[in-house]
Amino acid sequence: MKPGLELRALRGATTASANSGDAIAEAVAELIEELLRRNDLAGDRVLSVTFSVTADLDACFPAAIARRRADWGRVALLDCQQMAVAGDLPRCIRLLAHAWMDARREVVHPYLRDAARLRPDRADPGQPAGPASSPADH
Repeated sequence: MKPGLELRALRGATTASANSGDAIAEAVAELIEELLRRNDLAGDRVLSVTFSVTADLDACFPAAIARRRADWGRVALLDCQQMAVAGDLPRCIRLLAHAWMDARREVVHPYLRDAARLRPDRADPGQPAGPASSPADH
């Protein structure tokens, strides 16, 4: 363990505007940037990130986008398909990251774009959230 740091789990989600490499890359890059910014994280503190995507996103791997970051050369990355549940949010990209953070700092889980409706309690107050979600959306 690093002095003053604690291993923390961070969640987040976003949506892609389309099933294209460019749209997925844009959404993933934005989600990663917000995760790092909102949690005051440097890339060398991130240990692993697992991405899950809904079945309607198959144009590229989110981990391949994340791998482009110069400061993420040692981050373990994994992609998987999100469990299919009726009524799930379309074109959704979720992540679970593990990072070393200041033990006193509260974790911020970014839920962006249409994914804000999955966790209105976690969405940026300046971003409109959609209708309330069901427990299966989490």
